[in-house]
Amino acid sequence: MDEKNITKVLVSEEEIRETVARLGAEITATYQGLERELMVIGLLRGSFIFMADLVRRIKVPLVVDFMTVSSYGDGTVSSGDVKVVMDLDSSIEDRDVLLVEDIVDTGRTFAKVIRMMRNRNPRSLRVCTFLNKPEARVVDIPLDFCGVHIPNEFAVGYGLDYAQGYRHLPYVGVLQPD
Repeated sequence: MDEKNITKVLVSEEEIRETVARLGAEITATYQGLERELMVIGLLRGSFIFMADLVRRIKVPLVVDFMTVSSYGDGTVSSGDVKVVMDLDSSIEDRDVLLVEDIVDTGRTFAKVIRMMRNRNPRSLRVCTFLNKPEARVVDIPLDFCGVHIPNEFAVGYGLDYAQGYRHLPYVGVLQPD
């Protein structure tokens, strides 16, 4: 899992910092004056770095929880077969929920998660993604907060992986195809 396999940088470290700051400000403005803390839910594993940076930029009281879903295995193409690996620890009923994802590409995985969350009766449910890959979309996903649009290439870094590698990269790059 060598950086020499990265063919180009899609989102630099500086662009990441600027994007996270912008999203934090937008989310803060949206959620001013809540009666109860905002519940920020991250989809593991990919969102953990983005979410850690993001919650430090959100200036309203909040709590965090995590959910793990899987649709990739060790491949580079979503299988469409979504598995909930780890569910939330807390109820979201009557809570203002912000669902945080690292990347929305086909939309299959995220659509299932959104449906599942809506069935749990939150007061409100909004979606934030760091990366959006609209050319890959097969299921329409409402994005309330969107970081960066990227081309339909396999991206790694800043939490995104290939076979659990490359998550540690401080930028988002394109992985050289096999």
